[in-house]
Amino acid sequence: MPQPAEPGAASPVDPVAPIDRTGGYLGPNVAAAVGAASRATPGRWRLLLRRTTFWVGAIIVLFWIVCAIFGHLFVPYNPLAQQLLVNNQPPSGAHWFGTDPLGRDVLSRVITGARYILIITPLATLLGTVLGTALGLAMGYIGGWFDTVSSRIVEAILSLPFVVIAFLFVVAVGTSLLSITVIIGLVFTPLIARTVRTAVLVERHQDYVSASRLLGEGPARVMFGEILPNVLPAIVVEFTVRLGYAVFAVVTLSFLGFGIQPPTPDWGSDIAANYSGLLAGYWWQTLFPALAIATLVVAVALLADSIEQVLSS
Repeated sequence: MPQPAEPGAASPVDPVAPIDRTGGYLGPNVAAAVGAASRATPGRWRLLLRRTTFWVGAIIVLFWIVCAIFGHLFVPYNPLAQQLLVNNQPPSGAHWFGTDPLGRDVLSRVITGARYILIITPLATLLGTVLGTALGLAMGYIGGWFDTVSSRIVEAILSLPFVVIAFLFVVAVGTSLLSITVIIGLVFTPLIARTVRTAVLVERHQDYVSASRLLGEGPARVMFGEILPNVLPAIVVEFTVRLGYAVFAVVTLSFLGFGIQPPTPDWGSDIAANYSGLLAGYWWQTLFPALAIATLVVAVALLADSIEQVLSS
C-alpha cells in the first residue's frame, strides 16, 4: 500500500491540474492530476451525495433504465404497429408525441428505443475499460520498447475518425448487437489505455511499488494487485466519461445505417428515417428522439463531472 508522505515534505503532485477527458495530455501536470485522483480516499465518494448535479444525472439515467427494462409494459401503443390512417399526426391527446410516416406512435418508440442503447453502451464501455486498463497498466509499468511501440500503435489508431474505424469493422463482421458492442469497446480501448498509462507512470515511482519488487512480486502481481487499486478512481472517471461517448457512438452508427436496424425502435435510426420531414413541418418525429439522446448524454455527463470534481477536490 502507498506510504504516507513525510511531514512537511513537498507534494509530488499538483492536485488542481485538469484531467484530459480525451485520453491525451493537457500539459506537464496532467500525470500529477491523475495521480492525485487515483489516491482519493473513500470518504470523498460520500461527497457525491451532497452534489445536486449528481442527483439530477442519476435520476435521469434511472428514468431511462426503467424505460429500457419496463417500457414495453406501459407504452400506450405497440411501437411496431403501423396505422397508415393516422400517419404524420401532430402531438395530441391520443398521441402525445405524434405519429411517424407509418402511423407508429412516436412516444412508444422513444420509450422502447432506450432498451438496446442501454444494453450496448454499458457493455461496450465496460469492454473498452477492461481492455484499456490492462493495456495501460502494461504500457505504464513495463515501459521501454513495449511502451514505445504500443504508444505509436495507439496514436495511429486515434488518428483515424471513429466513423471510419467503425465502418471497416461493421463491413467485416456485420451489424449484430454483439458486433456493435465489440466495435465500440475496441475503439475506446486505446483512449482509456492512454489515461491509465498516465496514472501508472505516477504510481510506479511510489515507495510501495519498490517494496513490492523487493519482496519478489512479479510484474502481473504488482500491476494488478498493487497499482490497479490505486488508479481505480481515475478508471471510474474514465468509464463514466466514455459512457456518454458510447451513447453518441451507438446513435451515430444507427443514423448512418450501420447500427440497430429498422423496424426496431431506436433513436438514431428514427432520426435518420424522419429528419427529411422537418421541411414538411413534421418536427415532432425528429425532435423527441433527439431530446431523448440529449437528456441521456447530459445526465451521464453530469455524473461524470460530479465524480471528477469529487476526486480532484
